[in-house]
Amino acid sequence: MQEPGSAAKVAIAIVSFNERELLAACLRSLATDVAAGRAEVWVVDNASSDGSADVVAREFSWARLIVNEENMGYGPAVNLVAERTDATWIAPANQDIELDPGALATMVDVAASRPRVGAVAPRLVGADGATQHSVHPFPTVWLTLLFNLGVHRRSRRLSDRLCLEGYWDPGKAREVPWAIAAFLVVRREAFEAAGRFDNEMWLHAEDLDLAWRLDRAGWRTWYEPSAVVRHAGSVSARKAFGSKVEARFMAASYAWMARRRGDLVARTVALVNLAGSGLRALALRPAAKLRPERYGGRREAHMRWARIHARALRPKRLAEPR
Repeated sequence: MQEPGSAAKVAIAIVSFNERELLAACLRSLATDVAAGRAEVWVVDNASSDGSADVVAREFSWARLIVNEENMGYGPAVNLVAERTDATWIAPANQDIELDPGALATMVDVAASRPRVGAVAPRLVGADGATQHSVHPFPTVWLTLLFNLGVHRRSRRLSDRLCLEGYWDPGKAREVPWAIAAFLVVRREAFEAAGRFDNEMWLHAEDLDLAWRLDRAGWRTWYEPSAVVRHAGSVSARKAFGSKVEARFMAASYAWMARRRGDLVARTVALVNLAGSGLRALALRPAAKLRPERYGGRREAHMRWARIHARALRPKRLAEPR
């Protein structure tokens, strides 16, 4: 194995919290890339209590381990690695991912052949073998309005161009506005130009924020479906926050909008989303009464999302959740 910290193209920064089995599987999937000299691997353990750090030290001595006494969040943990390596590429990584053979090399090659690409996202595949929706448009008032009016259902081309969930072609390589940071390969030059991850953002929307700042600095994000990464998906977050994961994600997203684009934009987007969810729930009320087994769950889902969006309209609710 390559010595940790020696010159390598990609510094993979795995942020770890209380999922030692998933972490071990992730590390095993990276062993070939490390042995080939393509990568150096760092594990930042955010105060796990399940022995995750011990597993890394005992079974994966080729990985460099940083053990934190408290959970510093995702983006700040990746920044910590960036401070300690001079690798050409920084790869933020969840602990619940496994790289298919050749995925890392493909992502680096794609970025290297496109000088203005600052970040490359892989195709994320779940345990069921289905492609996960991992790329998104930047949130705007107009996009929110069009979505709630259902315009995306009338134009497949528009929906695909906007990378909307359920309406995009996951097999097409392309530039995208932003991609979730379960695993990304980010050009060091672009990472520094964007100011790295924002240390004030603890968890959720830090990838949206990084891509937004990459875009403003003139860098592009590329989605490469030929690079496949297995992703369990939100395991630690769901263990920590349970059914409140979606609410926390939206709270972080609205906080990001308020911070980067102003309270007026954030509250307008929340209001449009609230109206859309509320009207859909209202429209389903008669059907839910007649056939609760078919429509009751859908109506409750719309009501739940309406409550989530409504929280952003309350005074002092646009702060970053902790």
